[in-house]
Amino acid sequence: MQSNTNVLAHITAFTVAMIWGSTFISTKVLILNGLSPVQIFTLRFIVAYLLLLLMSLYLGRHDKRKFSWIADNWKDEVIMIALGITGGSAYFYTENEALRFGTATNVSLIVCACPLFTTLLYRMMVKNVRLSKRLIVGSILAFVGMVVVVLNGHFVLHLSPLGDSLAFAACLCWAFYSILMNYVTDRYNSAFITRKVFFYGLLTILPYYRFFPDFPSWQELMQPAVIGNLLFLSVVASLVCFVAWNWALHLLGAIRVTNYVYVNPVSTIVFAAWILHEPITIYFIVGTILILYGMYLSYRKE
Repeated sequence: MQSNTNVLAHITAFTVAMIWGSTFISTKVLILNGLSPVQIFTLRFIVAYLLLLLMSLYLGRHDKRKFSWIADNWKDEVIMIALGITGGSAYFYTENEALRFGTATNVSLIVCACPLFTTLLYRMMVKNVRLSKRLIVGSILAFVGMVVVVLNGHFVLHLSPLGDSLAFAACLCWAFYSILMNYVTDRYNSAFITRKVFFYGLLTILPYYRFFPDFPSWQELMQPAVIGNLLFLSVVASLVCFVAWNWALHLLGAIRVTNYVYVNPVSTIVFAAWILHEPITIYFIVGTILILYGMYLSYRKE
């Protein structure tokens, strides 16, 4: 039974990573329709939070143990705040701002290197953890495959100190988010944790609007392309995917689940080929094979 549950967790993490890879297409459509990246983040988290809150309140009517406004103690609440920042406001802000000042290739390479940094940080922070040789080799192979996919045969990188630094900050944010999750998943369900992530993510992004108060008008939001893509980002990519990802983190651990981030650029290219008719190259095929084999190798038992 446990083995079947772990297999389901792997499938869930892979599916979520594929969906998150496709969100770049929806985000691009919304930007072309006049929304800024921070506005997109705010709207998708507002919708996702309200829906998850309503679901939690409904379940809490029948079983009060299934709903709570705050964590069991102030230390756990502080961790929830940190999760909202690292997995919400800080992560999305630094990643989106990195794209303003740096190239998409650099940002993709740095942000998608998150699994390597997660592994290193996890080894530093959790002293009793043991990393197998197979896990290390598999992670490196998957990383090399990701580099091949992102570069796509164009081995030219343009250094941008500010853009690259912001991308590295986004990478560290997600690494810390993955590690911090280990401290609460054993005592709280994934729906409660995700709701707190949405809430504190929204709360900590509010200072941005003190300096940039603009927000899209109701007419802009009512455009069919805007509504459709916002609903996809809010309901599927945020509400469903965050709950599912946090559940997989609980079962498989930070290192194994975060390795699925390597699938993001693969998914992006697949959806770009399908929707935008962009060509798929031999580099994509080779890189994808390396990613999949590296992940298979790292997940095999010694």
